[in-house]
Amino acid sequence: MKILVDADACPVKHIILKVSKGYGIPVIMFVDTSHILNDGYSEIITVDKARDSVDIALANKASKGDIVVTQDFGVAAMVLPKGARALNQNGLIFSDENMDRLLFERHLSQKVRRSGQRTKGPGKRTREDDERFEKALKDIIELK
Repeated sequence: MKILVDADACPVKHIILKVSKGYGIPVIMFVDTSHILNDGYSEIITVDKARDSVDIALANKASKGDIVVTQDFGVAAMVLPKGARALNQNGLIFSDENMDRLLFERHLSQKVRRSGQRTKGPGKRTREDDERFEKALKDIIELK
């Protein structure tokens, strides 16, 4: 088991490191060349800035039993069939049961934005968001 992180805009890297060290789980952070990351614990994989480069590299590296942290429903949809588990920065655990709905909602939001309208963005991150993520990460690890 390893934890793979879509790290370009991940607000919970510090929590991932704290939890992974506590359980002795290796972490791989994926970033593009516009980011510099060195936390002293994680393996860092840097890919080019092309669209979806980080997503594709992460999905290709994921395997059965891994945990993937990503905000991207598409990445989660690619790793679930491989037997990996996935969750987002707010502790939402992606599953076969919720993936179709999430992808459909993303599609609808994209249609709205393409038509020139706005969609509501995420609210300001709270301590409760961090606590919910940490609990979900620990729950996934302990499921093995």
